[in-house]
Amino acid sequence: MAYRRALDLIGGIDDLNAEDGEVTIKVGVYDPRNLNYPTVPVVRAVVNSFTRSHRILLAESDNHMGKALERLQVWREVFSDRVVPLDLSHDPDVCEALVCGEKIRFSHVLFKPNILVSLHVLRRGTAGSVFKNLLGLVPDMRKERFHDKLGIALVDMAEAVGGVDLAVIDGTYVYGSEWREGEPLNRERRDLLVVGRDPVAVETVGSILAGEEPLSIPPIAVAKDRRLGEADINRIEVLGESMENLK
Repeated sequence: MAYRRALDLIGGIDDLNAEDGEVTIKVGVYDPRNLNYPTVPVVRAVVNSFTRSHRILLAESDNHMGKALERLQVWREVFSDRVVPLDLSHDPDVCEALVCGEKIRFSHVLFKPNILVSLHVLRRGTAGSVFKNLLGLVPDMRKERFHDKLGIALVDMAEAVGGVDLAVIDGTYVYGSEWREGEPLNRERRDLLVVGRDPVAVETVGSILAGEEPLSIPPIAVAKDRRLGEADINRIEVLGESMENLK
C-alpha cells in the first residue's frame, strides 16, 4: 500500500505509536454531499499504522452542515472498539488557548501527550489542506469569523495544541475550489499521497501538486515567517516520486 511505503520513506512513526498513547486524527468533512473528504482506504491505512496505540479518535466539530457525529459516519466502516468518532464541540474536558487574541476552549484530546494527525484532501485554490483542516478544531459554529485572518488563526491553532505530529494529504482525487452547498465538487483522479512529519513541508508539496504557489496559501506564509517548517520546495526532500513527473 502506498501509505505504508510513504511511512517507510520518512523513517516510520515508531515514536508516535506508543502502547499507552492516544491518537487524534483530525479528518476533514465539511459537507458530506460534496464528497471532498478523505477516502475510506486512506483513513483505514492511517488508523492501521498506529498498531500499538490503545485508542484512536476520528475527530470533527459541529458546523452549519450538521453535527460532527453525523458527518463522521462517512467513515463508519472504520470504527471499532479501538477506533471511535469524537465530537470536538461537546467535550467537557477542555484546555484554553489564544487564537488571534481570542480565548478558545479546545478539546483536551488535541493537546500533548496525545498524537495529532491532520488528514485531508488535495484541492485547488488558496485554502490549502493540512492547516485549513485545523479550522475544525474550533468547537463553536462561528468559524467564519477567522476567514479574514485565516493564516494567522490556523497557525495559532497549530502552535496552541503543540503542533501537528503527522500530516497526510489524500490525493486520490484533486478537487476544484468552487463549492456549492449539497453538490459534489469537481474532481480528477490522481492517486497521490503526501505524508510527512513537517506539516509546512507537506502543505507546500501539496499546494504545488494542486497547481498553486505555496506562499499564496495563507498558513504556509505565516508558518514560514514564524520558522515553523520548511516552505522552500528546493529545500524539501521529496521521496518516492519525482516532483517534475508528478506536476
